[in-house]
Amino acid sequence: MSALNYDVIIVGAGPAGIFAALELCKEKGYKVLMLEKGKDIKNRHCPHKNHMNSCSNCGPCSIICGWGGAGAFSDGKLTLTSEIGGFLSEYIPKEKVEELIDFVDETFLSYGAVKEVFGADPEANRKLRKEAAAADLFLIPSRIRHLGTENCYKILSKMRDYLESKIDIIPEEAVKNFIVEGDKIVGAQTVKGRIFHAPYVICAPGREGAEWIYGEAQRLSLSGVNNPVDIGVRVELPAVIFEHITEKIYEPKLIYYSSSFDDRVRTFCMNPYGEVVMENNDGLITVNGHSYAEYKSDNTNFAILVSKTFTEPFKEPITYGKYIASLANMLGGGVLVQRLGDLLAGRRSTEERMSRGMVSPTLKDATPGDLSLVLPYRHLVSILEMLKVLDKIAPGVYSRHTLLYGVEVKFYSFRLSLKPNLETEEIENLFVIGDGAGITRGLAQASASGVIAAREILNRL
Repeated sequence: MSALNYDVIIVGAGPAGIFAALELCKEKGYKVLMLEKGKDIKNRHCPHKNHMNSCSNCGPCSIICGWGGAGAFSDGKLTLTSEIGGFLSEYIPKEKVEELIDFVDETFLSYGAVKEVFGADPEANRKLRKEAAAADLFLIPSRIRHLGTENCYKILSKMRDYLESKIDIIPEEAVKNFIVEGDKIVGAQTVKGRIFHAPYVICAPGREGAEWIYGEAQRLSLSGVNNPVDIGVRVELPAVIFEHITEKIYEPKLIYYSSSFDDRVRTFCMNPYGEVVMENNDGLITVNGHSYAEYKSDNTNFAILVSKTFTEPFKEPITYGKYIASLANMLGGGVLVQRLGDLLAGRRSTEERMSRGMVSPTLKDATPGDLSLVLPYRHLVSILEMLKVLDKIAPGVYSRHTLLYGVEVKFYSFRLSLKPNLETEEIENLFVIGDGAGITRGLAQASASGVIAAREILNRL
């Protein structure tokens, strides 16, 4: 790297940042810099095999940080619809979002994504929608391209290899703050004290960087709104219980409104024959799930998330989510796991009770405990209601042997006020994209947001 001056700086090397870079490289002659707080993709390794042993509290966590973002080690699902996975249709017409998602999908295919698509069978969708409606569940039909955790890593590695000779990539150097003069962005300063100048900056902080971008918004007086706060548990049960659904649709997107509180409850990130994993969010241990294209466990896992929108004077959605997760860490030293039967009986799970269960946990390091000491009452009630109605379409869900892991929290609760091209309202030429910005919630729309920002910058350049 010969100079500290660039045409565009991209902060964050997750899917949003990567697709912005891919788009910018289509025009020759522009100098692009990508800064990433985590390690390069080939150096991203969790020190414990299969992520099933005690977390070493690496900083930053290689599972969720590094070139490729959390997407490099995610389940690798492309949700090929504008209905879920983000809020891009609030910025640009829905038809344009659909076009961008198709473009993202075609790009993934060109880098080696599998051609099989789940959820494309109208009859299977109709049947499940009817069964769901009878159980007071709303099904959002969606086509899913499942890449698999190991294939997602390979695809993103190929993208990294392609970009290597076209842009400057600096891993393991987090951005400390943006540099603004007047109402224009002029660069960024890293935690190492280096200053890089550019007339355009694309910020793609990822979920792990959501709190940082919130802090920068406060410092720079950038306006924004609170998204609903998503807090819940990850459910693990025998794969055969959902097999009749997952073999056709792979990931059913189901929404329920609790009868007790009318809170919105949804399933999220279903992983047939997958495994439950830990994530380290700057020292805070939360739970997630993966599934692979080749390796299969005996279990299926998925999240049940309760979405709550808080009103004034509440202004700390990310802090609230972290507080709830910290209670689980305090009680169990990390992730807690509890049998549903123990939760309903008002007792904690123990190693001995877990050993008598029908479901063998794939996250071996989770501590048997009591989630009722962690989750707020209305969240717990809504989760139990959701499990009951899911049992109507997949008998066996509401079994005393079903495992519940906690806590699962999605740190994308603050959304900056952005123009339709995803430029901030207050600072010219600063674009904020992806999950960490609160505007997307998945690989497809996050990647599409990178394309939107990059194309706008190319028009201006």
